[in-house]
Amino acid sequence: MSRETTRLRSPLVEIDDINLESVDVSRLQPVGQRAPLGAYVRSLWDRRHFIVADSRARAFSGNRDTLLGNAWLVGRPILDGLAYFVIFGVVLGASRGVDNFIGFLLVGVFMFSFTSRCLTDGAGVMASGKNLIRAFSFPRAAIPIALVLRETISMLPVMATMFVMVVAIPPHATITWRWALFPLVFALQVMFNAGLVFYAARITSAIPDLRMVLGFVSRFWLYGSGVMFSLDRFITHPTVLEIVQFNPAYCVLELSRDLLVYGQTPELTLWLTLGAWAVATPVLGFLYFWQAEEDYGRE
Repeated sequence: MSRETTRLRSPLVEIDDINLESVDVSRLQPVGQRAPLGAYVRSLWDRRHFIVADSRARAFSGNRDTLLGNAWLVGRPILDGLAYFVIFGVVLGASRGVDNFIGFLLVGVFMFSFTSRCLTDGAGVMASGKNLIRAFSFPRAAIPIALVLRETISMLPVMATMFVMVVAIPPHATITWRWALFPLVFALQVMFNAGLVFYAARITSAIPDLRMVLGFVSRFWLYGSGVMFSLDRFITHPTVLEIVQFNPAYCVLELSRDLLVYGQTPELTLWLTLGAWAVATPVLGFLYFWQAEEDYGRE
């Protein structure tokens, strides 16, 4: 340019005599380029209020087009539990040898549904946010984080219903001091789910067809986590049983049942296993997601 200054006009603002030579070009970055990890995390923290507000606004909007609305948040797992009770508890006799099978089943269905929804919704979260990604510059990890927070908020009335049902439906569970430990289990589950969403979001963003595969994985995981029946009854080989018990969903269910249904202190192994999953999965999942930051939103 022949002139050292220029005049910029826009419908919103008018800025006179900007000296272009005073701009430090070395500090400018291409739009969409992956920021260093430290700067990326700080940018996410700066947008925490938006993430929380967006999650709260969307938490109870998923069923607004139905007649019963948000009642389906509770109604669907209740119907699932009823179906599983008839098939596995009555027809197949899986309730034999299981104390308080109704409470056992309710905790399994309600708690596993939380992880299952995070996995399946995480598979499509980047595709649904593609327009937002193209319109604004922001850390893409905000999208899966908002999803996990939204599902967590939606889970609160579901858990309240679960508490009431395990106490009210015979044989009644007894409220003990161990119930105070349940929020820790739920917090560990939320952390694990966050890592799961990061993995699902990046994988399905690169290969959309894997969304169909993850639906199958979710169903297979349900049967392999002892949601409807006790795994001890069907798996007799000790090595195979130990491998199955390393499953984080199994740990969540066993810890929750011990605390809420049976009023007993869970084994330390369950706490340690779930704790390891809850730390490693979100940290590694976040790094895995961050590495593909520049690819999200592209055709």
